[in-house]
Amino acid sequence: MYDVVLLTLGSERDAPGGACGSGGACCGGEEGATGDAASGGGATGDDGHAPAEQRCETPRVPVLACADALTARGARVETVTARSDAEIDEVLARLDGPPRPDGLTWPDPDSKTRLVVATASDGQLRAVVRRLVRRYAPPPSRRPADLPGNRTVPDLPPVGVLPLDPARAGGQRDLAAQLGLPRDPAAVAAAVLDGTVRRLDLLRNDGGSVTLDGALIGAADDAGRPLHWRGRVEVDDAVLSAGDDPLLACAIGNAAGYARLDELPLLSAGDPTDGLVEVAVAVPVVTRSTLGRKRVRFEVRRARGRAVAVVPRDERVPYLDDGVEGELSRKRSWWVEPAAWAVYAA
Repeated sequence: MYDVVLLTLGSERDAPGGACGSGGACCGGEEGATGDAASGGGATGDDGHAPAEQRCETPRVPVLACADALTARGARVETVTARSDAEIDEVLARLDGPPRPDGLTWPDPDSKTRLVVATASDGQLRAVVRRLVRRYAPPPSRRPADLPGNRTVPDLPPVGVLPLDPARAGGQRDLAAQLGLPRDPAAVAAAVLDGTVRRLDLLRNDGGSVTLDGALIGAADDAGRPLHWRGRVEVDDAVLSAGDDPLLACAIGNAAGYARLDELPLLSAGDPTDGLVEVAVAVPVVTRSTLGRKRVRFEVRRARGRAVAVVPRDERVPYLDDGVEGELSRKRSWWVEPAAWAVYAA
C-alpha cells in the first residue's frame, strides 16, 4: 500500500499572465519580476501565508477525482495545498531516505510515499522540481562518490503530474501533452500506482532555478512586432552569435515547447531524454531582389550540446522560461543534468 500526497500550489503566480485555468478559481498574487521566487505564493501575511481572501480552500475537481481514484485502489491519500516554499519542502521531506554517514539529505529510492503535483501550468511543476533540486543537491565541497559523474543532483524522486486544465487544441502544448502523460484523473492515479517511471533530462542554470521544457529569449512590442536584441550565444564551443547580430529570438530547448515562433521553426527536435540541450537563434537578413526591392528573411542557426551561455548586450532582455516571464540583464548559463528527474507514465 502506498501513501500518496496530492500537492496543489496555493497560488497561480506561476501561471502565464496570472491565469487561473479552467473554472477561474485562483488564489495568490501576481507574477513577480523574477517569476521563480517563492513558489507558493504572492503577497503574504505576518505568518508567511497568503491572506485569507487569497486562499483556495476547496480542492479543484480533478484533484478530488484523482484522490477518489487513488483511495479506491487502496492508497492512503492526503491532499496538501502549499502556499510557500517552506510548505512545499515539508511535503518533499517525506521522500527523504534514511540518514547517510556523510550527513547528506538524499531521496529514498524505495520510498512507499508517492507524490502527485496538480498543475495549472508548467511553471508550477517547475516550482516543485526546483525545490527538489534545492533539497537534494549536495554542496560542491561535499560531492559524494555515488553521485553520477555528469550530474550535480542524485536521481530525483518521480512525480505524478495531474494537469488541471484540458489539453489545448493547437498552440503551445504543455509538458504533459508533449510527453504523452495521462490527463484524466483516474488515468493519472493508475500511472502513479501501476505505471512506469520515465526519467527525463533537467536543465539547471546559474540563477539557481531549473528548466523542464525550455526558454525563449526575446520580445515583441505592443503591436506584436518583434524587438531585436543583441547578445553572445554559445553552445559548448560553438558560437551562434558573437553579440553583433540583431537577434529576433533565442530558443533553448530541453523539450519542444519553444520549437516554433509563430510560423518560424526554431528547434529541430525536442528530446528530453538525449542528454543534450538544443539552442537556436533567429537572425534577420536583408536581401534585395533583382528589381532592387528589400526582403527580410530569417537565418536560423542551431547547435546541440551540454551547456549554453547567453550574454545580453542590451540592458534588459525579456524572456519566458517554462512559461514564466523574466528579464535577462547579465550572463545566464544553462546545463543539462541527464535523467535527473522523473515522471510516472502510463
